Amino acid sequence: MAKYRLVLLRHGEGAWTKENRFCSWVDQKLSSDGIKEAQNCGKHLRALGFEFDLVFTSVLSRSIQTAWLILQEMGQEWVPIQSSWRLNERHYGALIGLNRAEMALNHGEEQVKIWRRSYDVTPPPISESHPYYAEIYNDRRYKCSDVSQENLPKAESLKDVLDRLLPYWNEKIVPELKSGKMILISAHGNSSRALLKHVEGISDEDIINVTLPTGVPILLELDENLHPLGPHQFLGDQEAIQAAIKKVEDQGKVKSAEK
Repeated sequence: MAKYRLVLLRHGEGAWTKENRFCSWVDQKLSSDGIKEAQNCGKHLRALGFEFDLVFTSVLSRSIQTAWLILQEMGQEWVPIQSSWRLNERHYGALIGLNRAEMALNHGEEQVKIWRRSYDVTPPPISESHPYYAEIYNDRRYKCSDVSQENLPKAESLKDVLDRLLPYWNEKIVPELKSGKMILISAHGNSSRALLKHVEGISDEDIINVTLPTGVPILLELDENLHPLGPHQFLGDQEAIQAAIKKVEDQGKVKSAEK
């Protein structure tokens, strides 16, 4: 019997996800498909009888918008939401805005997979000349974060994401979980992967093969020491979920017409 249960998910499809671009810290709303994914997620969680007490999101709109839509579909709009940059997507540095398939064509699929999925490889850092530098670092949401703007990352590996996420997990989320609250975390592909790596003890080598589709809730059942009672569970139509996972994996491959 699980002592604690937690639902984690990657936000619904964003505008740049659809365009197959590295979105990272550029703030994007959900695409029309992403809105439907979030609504369907809420409907499914409601049908399964979930009742949340608290929601955690990043400070990026696609994460927050997903949470809003889920709670609306569940009739739980009143549930409090707490947001932190520490749940943000991984900072992809100089790769932000670039098309993944074009990168695979120019640098090879294996290199793009390493940049996207490896544990401790950091992409080239963003510079002040980057077209999205000012948009990110002049954003007011980071002026009220718990670190100074000059200490915000300029590029991150998955290890870096876990390092900045863990204090928030241990100091903010875990105490709420242990108090008996049912928690939803509406985050991103890499912040969710980092958290799964920590909770499930996934190795540095195996994490490269963990892929999370957009808008699919993940159930974690934990014992009193917050150790998993089994592997994480994707909730929903398993065949459709596997197709969605393959779609994400294929984003970093050269399009067949270009091969």
